[in-house]
Parts: sequence; structure tokens; C-alpha cells
Amino acid sequence: MTYFSFGSSLPCTLTCLHQPCNFPIPSMPNEKDSNVKEPPKMDQVKSFLSGGAAGVASVLVGHPFDTLKVRLQTSNQYKGLADCFRQTVAKEGFFGLYKGITSPLIGVTPMFAVSFWGYDVGQQLVYAATPGRKSKDLTMTEYALAGGFSAIPQTIITTPMERVKVMLQTQDTAGGSGKKYKGMFDAGLGVYREGGIAGLYRGTIATLARDIPGSAAYFVGYEFFYRLLKPKDAPISIGAVLFSGGMAGVTMWSIAIPPDVIKSRIQASPAGTYKGFMDCATKIVVKEGPGALFKGLGPALLRAFPANAAGFLGREAALVTMHSMW
Repeated sequence: MTYFSFGSSLPCTLTCLHQPCNFPIPSMPNEKDSNVKEPPKMDQVKSFLSGGAAGVASVLVGHPFDTLKVRLQTSNQYKGLADCFRQTVAKEGFFGLYKGITSPLIGVTPMFAVSFWGYDVGQQLVYAATPGRKSKDLTMTEYALAGGFSAIPQTIITTPMERVKVMLQTQDTAGGSGKKYKGMFDAGLGVYREGGIAGLYRGTIATLARDIPGSAAYFVGYEFFYRLLKPKDAPISIGAVLFSGGMAGVTMWSIAIPPDVIKSRIQASPAGTYKGFMDCATKIVVKEGPGALFKGLGPALLRAFPANAAGFLGREAALVTMHSMW
């Protein structure tokens, strides 16, 4: 069994998101010895499954904060984060904080896989656009461009997943009596019956407005802290990976809240409430003031660090397990 410690080093991971990692090979008296262990090799299956593990770990840790964030963004019945937490637990119990979790749990595996795939493709596009470059190392601006690109294919999965999640998270705070949906599949089917594919993809523009700059900030944040903490010519520690992953999440949500508020309002409101992204933003500011665009910032930032740190740890644990198997 492999144990992790915050001072230990990563023997093999996808921690370095833009190039293959180096694996330490034990020194042997005879280099030709047939018992020399080959370093573990990455493949698409490992990349996909480890990305899924990262998403599952991130959702399990971060979903309660996400529920509070969405409720603060879509309802005016709470005085703040603490009051929202108190009312939710008092009325629905602790597991009320996990309402709507099935949708992101099912969606995170392809979402994370597509996100990291899109990031790789984005970097390839940067290299293709700069054939005469003198260094193979990308600048932070180029990492931002690659990260922003990753959000475009990811939105295909993210938008319907979050549409269903938001409906489940807010149905107990919406007007009317009783619950409209029994669970994820019932909600997804209900949304489809009411609005078709367009109903499931309501909020796509707002999702892109959040995730393009958000993903750019996410990957730049990770690359920056990774380089800051990684010792020269030495593996990076798990503690440093957790910190880098956590700070990537904080960096993203520091700028992503206003479009996220708009997205949540569009996805939680009845069809026809808003004409589009700008109409929703204008109505929120006119009716509630500019501060309303930052509703949910507290739980989003509280969630960002532990959820993304857990995601990178889950990814590392999955890789170590798979490397031991094949």
C-alpha cells in the first residue's frame, strides 16, 4: 500500500500539465541488469481515469460550498453565508448541502478529461502559431490562451450538467409547494420536455463568459505556483502540488463570480425571464446593485482551495494505483 505525506515527492504524475514528467530510476550496479524497473508509462486510459478521480474528489469536498453559493446567488432570503448554512441544515439536514451532487459526479469524468485535453490542444495551437519561437517554454500569456481554449469544448458537457444541478439545488427555495424534481434524471428529463436541447443548454453564453477567463486563470495559477514551489532538478512534494492546485482554484474563482451569478440566475429562472446574458446582468445591477454580481464569492473561495487541492490529490492517488497495476 502506498502512503502519502506532505513532505514526500511525486515519483510519477501528470502534475506537470504541459510536458512529460521525469521518473527517477534506481541506480543499479549493472545498467544492463534485466531487473532494472522501467518507469511507469502514461496512456490515454490513465489520463482519462485520473482526471475522473480528480473530478470526483473535487466534487465530494466542494459540493456543499457550491450549494450555498448557488442559493445565495438565486435567492434573497438569506442574510449571508452563515445564515444560508444554518437555514439549509435546519430545514433539510446536513445532506441538504449535497443536493444535486449526482449530476456533477456523473459529469466530472468527461468534463475533466475534456478540459485537460483541450488544454493540451490549446498549447499545440500556440506552438503552431509561433513556428519561429526560440524557446519551447510557453509564457504565462500563452498558458492563459491555452487554458481559455480548453473551456470551449468543456462547455458542451458543463452547461447541461450545471443546468440540472442548479435546478435541483434551488427547487426547495423557489416559489410553489413541493419538489418539482425527484433527482438528476427526473430533472434532466423534465428540463428536456419543457425546453428541448435548448432548455438543457440555457446559460451557454454565460458559462463561456465564466469559463474562458476562468480556465485561463486556473491554468496560469497552477503553472505559476508549480514553478514557484518546484525545486530545481528535483521532484515536487505532494504538499506543494496540493497548494498549487488549491491556488489554481482560488485564482479562477477570484474573477469568475460575476458571470457565474448571471449563469445561475439564467439557469434557475423560468424561460423568458431574461433575454440573454447582458439583459440578466443589467436587471441584476439595476434591481440589486453591483454588489449582487458578487453574491456567493465567500463560499466559492472557501470551496476553491480544498476542492481543487483534493482534486489534484485524487488524481495523484489514482495514478499511483494505476501505475502499480500496469
